[in-house]
Amino acid sequence: MTWSPQTIQLIDFALDEDLGERGDVTAALLPDRDRFFSAAIAARREGVVCGLALAGVVVDAFNRRFGFSGSHAVRLTPLHRRDLPSREWADGDRVSSGDAVALVDGPRHAVLSVERTLLNFLGRMSGVATLTQAFVAAAREKNGAVNVLDTRKTIPGWRELDKYSVRAGGGRNHRSGLHDAVLIKDNHIAGVALGQLATHLAKLLSQLGDRAALQFVEVEVDSLDQFRAIAGVGGVDIVLLDNFAIDDLRAAVAERDRLGLRGRLALEASGNVTLKTIGDIAATGVDRISAGAITHSAPNFDWGLDAR
Repeated sequence: MTWSPQTIQLIDFALDEDLGERGDVTAALLPDRDRFFSAAIAARREGVVCGLALAGVVVDAFNRRFGFSGSHAVRLTPLHRRDLPSREWADGDRVSSGDAVALVDGPRHAVLSVERTLLNFLGRMSGVATLTQAFVAAAREKNGAVNVLDTRKTIPGWRELDKYSVRAGGGRNHRSGLHDAVLIKDNHIAGVALGQLATHLAKLLSQLGDRAALQFVEVEVDSLDQFRAIAGVGGVDIVLLDNFAIDDLRAAVAERDRLGLRGRLALEASGNVTLKTIGDIAATGVDRISAGAITHSAPNFDWGLDAR
């Protein structure tokens, strides 16, 4: 995995806020501060591991910050799974409480100094992956073909990591930002009369030109009448059915199919999607469900560093 410069900068910021200019003043007091120390990153609950692909980058950034190398450097080594001894733990794997996924070793003061930054990244990323997997499981229990997607409701500066974590949990990514897909929402077409909506939309889309750099073109509607008005507009890949009632979602799917647009026009449900509601939403036959909760409401996953 190649991380963006923004994510590398985020790691540096995280180290800065924890270590400042003086480093770990507590670990520096230890009489055996340079003694070799080995500890395992272990799960405190069941869930999905995520962040191992980043953990080594965090450790490398820490070593560079203090000029640690050779025997003075911190090392991170993925551990092999107990149930599959031939394979190391990897992002997306399901862990149980007590599972150790990686070993961190080096001088005692250095391992203790990098511990919290390392576990903070793993905790956030594993939390998003774990919640995503729960949403995906609940949706596919009712509709095995449906995809669960994230939104742009991510922690500022964390979008690449949040979206990576969603993929590790079995979800799909929506647009990365405002720059890589067209999503015409209610505020973009506010004040346009229902009878003029299709013409107005077609005029907007006529300005697109080359679509090669765009992932998709999507239009948000908030009523069946709006959906019926724009369903046949050319150039639209996805219609976002925002805050539709369950019966209206079924009606939109039936109307799409009646028009012969199945396979050409995807339907996405969104709006207050929860673990309790996603199964019923999926059962309506929509193709996609976007849920901001999998990133904006993911609880931290509890990892610990256990001395070996």
